[in-house]
Amino acid sequence: MAVPVSAYPVWTGDLPAVETVAKMIDHSLLRPELTTSEVMDGLAIAARYRTASVCVRPADVPLAVERLIGTGVAVGTVVGFPHGSSSTATKVFETTEVVAAGVREVDMVINIGRLRDGDAAFTEEEIAAVVEAAQGRLVKVIFDNAYLSESQKVAGYQAAERAGAAFVKTSTGFAPSGATAEDIALMRATVSPQVLVKAAGGVRTLDALLALNALGSVRFGATATSAILDDLQARLTGTAPAAASSDSASSY
Repeated sequence: MAVPVSAYPVWTGDLPAVETVAKMIDHSLLRPELTTSEVMDGLAIAARYRTASVCVRPADVPLAVERLIGTGVAVGTVVGFPHGSSSTATKVFETTEVVAAGVREVDMVINIGRLRDGDAAFTEEEIAAVVEAAQGRLVKVIFDNAYLSESQKVAGYQAAERAGAAFVKTSTGFAPSGATAEDIALMRATVSPQVLVKAAGGVRTLDALLALNALGSVRFGATATSAILDDLQARLTGTAPAAASSDSASSY
């Protein structure tokens, strides 16, 4: 049975620098109800902590590009999100549009049903089409592992690598469950070292992040960026006890 990421014990290994962990985080601003003001607040968080990237809704890309100039924070967005059920042509159009708007990273959702059909060739072709449209930007492929059997996961990860994806990613954050230790280990074991692993969905504590990083995830989609990094700073300086783990209904 998969262990919820919120249930990981307090990390007892060496603690990395705050800057190191910040560069593992894609600060997520994808919830549909976010106002422009709330998006701007989120962009300010990403800029303050110098996260690896911010992942915004496609309509927010121009704002994010403008606000994050000079911060070193990459702007990313999503394609085919959250269900992956739009056509390949639509995903290619979305990718072309956001590339023109200035994104540096694209997180695309596969057609989950087609992979469950056993049609890994379709999955590979669709990913390859988005990779081509991305024109050299990082493409992270979201599988929503909660819907897939182990054999389907493996077939999908292998298809992503053949198609030229930079990352395989656990989940959208909107499926029944998100990142698990079992899936991170399987992803890392399935793809070559050239393909990286991103965990998303429920990674809301420093302990969960460090545990999944030890298993091979090097990027994390997170909304709890401030809590994670403030907890790390507190532990490094001894100014406060480790933050307690907690669950959230909004887990992306």
